[in-house]
Amino acid sequence: QVLVVESGGGLVQVGGSLRLSCAASGRTFSSDVMGWFRQAPGKKREIVAAINRSGRRTFYTDSLKGRFTISRDNAKNTVYLQMNSLNPDDTAVYYCAGATVASRWPTPEYDYDVWGQGTQVTVSS
Repeated sequence: QVLVVESGGGLVQVGGSLRLSCAASGRTFSSDVMGWFRQAPGKKREIVAAINRSGRRTFYTDSLKGRFTISRDNAKNTVYLQMNSLNPDDTAVYYCAGATVASRWPTPEYDYDVWGQGTQVTVSS
């Protein structure tokens, strides 16, 4: 059974930082493209960032470039999302997902076949 579990969410003030972690198990983590997505209340889920298998290639949605950083540690089967300069628009449930087969880069959402339960991030003003 494949399992992906996020952690690190919480309440933070405007301008603060959080680091989300995603621990994967059940299959060879290093063979997966990993991504972070988020869904704010009343909005569609959107991709935040993605990282390829080796960790040498990353993708960020344009509006988040420079504030968020995705990384992975294949030895620990973990992917991270460092979030800085947070603002209320970053309030959302953040999901980690993995894709064994990536049809292209950046990997489209429909390629991700394993999802975590999500972790809430709330930025207060």
